[in-house]
This record gives sequence, C-alpha cells and structure tokens, in this order.
Amino acid sequence: MAIRTVRDLDLSGKKVLVRVDFNVPISNGTVSDDTRIRAALPTIKYILEQPETKVILMSHLGRPKGSPDPKYSLAPVAKELEKLLRRTVIMASDCVGEEVEKLVADAETGSVILLENTRFHAEETANDESFSKALAKLGDAYVNDAFGSAHRAHASTEGVARLLPGAAGFLIEKEVQFFGPLLDNPAKPFVAIIGGAKVSTKIDVLKTLMPKCTTLIIGGGMSYTFLKAQGHSIGNSLVEEDYIETARSLIQQAKDLKVELLLPLDHMVADEFSETAAANEIGSPDVPDGKIAMDIGTKTIAAMRSAIAGAKSLVWNGPMGVFEFDAFAAGTLETAKMVAECKGTTVVGGGDSVAAVNKFSLAGKIDHVSTGGGASLEFLEGKKLPGIAVLERNQE
Repeated sequence: MAIRTVRDLDLSGKKVLVRVDFNVPISNGTVSDDTRIRAALPTIKYILEQPETKVILMSHLGRPKGSPDPKYSLAPVAKELEKLLRRTVIMASDCVGEEVEKLVADAETGSVILLENTRFHAEETANDESFSKALAKLGDAYVNDAFGSAHRAHASTEGVARLLPGAAGFLIEKEVQFFGPLLDNPAKPFVAIIGGAKVSTKIDVLKTLMPKCTTLIIGGGMSYTFLKAQGHSIGNSLVEEDYIETARSLIQQAKDLKVELLLPLDHMVADEFSETAAANEIGSPDVPDGKIAMDIGTKTIAAMRSAIAGAKSLVWNGPMGVFEFDAFAAGTLETAKMVAECKGTTVVGGGDSVAAVNKFSLAGKIDHVSTGGGASLEFLEGKKLPGIAVLERNQE
C-alpha cells in the first residue's frame, strides 16, 4: 500500500489542516494520559519547520451527541499541547464558521491553532459534504495523522481529504509500514497471537491471518469456545455457544493449511470472576465444573515460548487472560515479555494488548505499538480504512 505522506506536499506558506487523534482521557479538567498527544508531535513539528506555515489541528473527544458539551471540550488538551510543544496553542471556540475562519486568517505564521471538538456537530460523523467544505476552508493542505480514527469515514478523516491536497502524517505512515507487510507478505515464520474475550469480535482477523500464519496462538476468553469445540470441558468459563461451529471450522482450516494452532494446555482458574478470587492452576485443557478459567497456565506459556522466540514476524492482538486482576495477569505479562524479547519484527495492536505492554513497561522493546484499537483490528481484518484509502497514491 503506497500512500502520500506529509513529505510529498509543498507546505511553504500554507495553512495546514491536520487531523490528529486527541481523544484522550481527561480527569478533573486535565489530561491524565498524553500518549496520543505525544504521538502527534513529530508531524506537528515537521510542518512548523516548513517556511511560513500555520498548523490548524482538529480532533474529536469522546462521544458528544452532535452538539457542544463542555465535558468534551478540547480546551484541556490545548493546555497540555502547549507544555509539550513549548509554544502557545490558540484554542478556537468552534471548528467551523466565520469566527474560526477569521481566527485562522489573522493568526501569525508559525501559529498552532486547535479547533474545538469536531463531534460538537452531527455533520462530522455523517461525513456531510457541506461540513467537510466548511472545514476545508480553514486550510490549503490536509494531513491525516489520526490512525485511531482512520477506520471512520467522517468529515474530518475522509471528506476533507477529497477537497484539499492531502497526505498522511508520520504516525499513519508508521502504522501502514508495519501492518501492511503482515497482510501482504509477512516474513516467515509468522506468529499471530490473538486473545481477548470474544470469538465474535475476532473472526475476521482469524480468517485473514490464518492463511498467512506459521503459528496461530489463541488465548483469552475466546479460547474457551475453541476448547469446547474440541470437546473439552470448560466449567463456567466464558463461551459463545453460537460460535462453536465457527471455531470448529477454523480448527479444521488450520489443519488443512498446516498452520500450527496453539490453544491453552492448562489454566489459572477461580471460583468466581472477581479481583479478590484465589487463583488455582489446572494442569490440563479441561476446566473442572464450577470453575472459571481466567488465564493461561505455565504449560501454555512454555509451549508459546519456542514459537515466539523463532518468529521473524509477529503480531499480537488481545490479552491472554484477565490481566487487569493481578492474580490472573501472569499469562499476559509473560506473553508481553516473550514478544519484547523476540528478534523478529513485532507489532502489537488493539487497545487491551497495548494497555498490557504499557502496564508492564515493555512498549519500548516492541518494534511497533499501534495507537489505534478499532483501526488496527480492521486493518488486520484486511479491510480498507477510509481515512487511509483516500490518501493512497492511486487516488491521485
């Protein structure tokens, strides 16, 4: 996939409209996690380094109901961005309209302007053409660096890109550079680790990755549906009865394709789903009646180790257990450590697995930790992301 990047645009003397992902947690009026803001800094700084530019930033925050709501204002983000950039950030009162147009026009060269929440207008999520045109009035060029929103065909992510010379920022460029080869031509052995609670949310990922994999490791709550499909007892563990046949067909597909399929060989179980529940190890794939499997056990971790260590490319999406509970975090922690130690190209995508590598302070040892939960999942499903597709070179 070849996309235009910000380096391909002549930005000299331009007002550059940049879609960023500043959908960050805010507590008591201040940003509590600035990861996504920091991720946008390289693109913002690059644009500011070009002669006589102005940067106009736009983002959504939360899910306001298509009208202004002070709870979802980006004003706290402007203050945080000022600290990180060490320069003034002008906070606009809206994202479209004559007042904002005048603010942008009157701003000095080198200014950074943050528009108010795009979702304060229902036309944003509807990808309304008139709203897209109103946003486009604010810039001479468009850069999308919001991978976390690239799977949405909204006015600020897709509509505007059709109206201005557009390109991807460095963050989206990096996401495409790492995810693209996994789908097109992954270096072998290729190991995919797929976890999380439900099979239903990961079916398309499994179907897309299966033909490309050397080894497919399935863990987390979704694995118990696969174990039941194999005839194992799963106690009171999470199961999606409607997807047992789907799991059975995926197991058969793995055999037909000669893909090594690794399911849990043992479990950490509890009497109830509770943070204070005592953890007990069960040394077989079968979960006793009345017990709930909450994590993978030591045999499973050992079986994963050799596959992960030998991988030349690896993707991990979804935790191996209820890692939010310390008693059931070991499987996910050990997986994170093994991925961090892998010498091949390693990619972690998906909100929970990203949260896990951050919790265990291992993000710096992984080649790429994706900034988009839903977007990375859809990328792995092989879907075209509207916010990226519109920037592909063949669109020119």
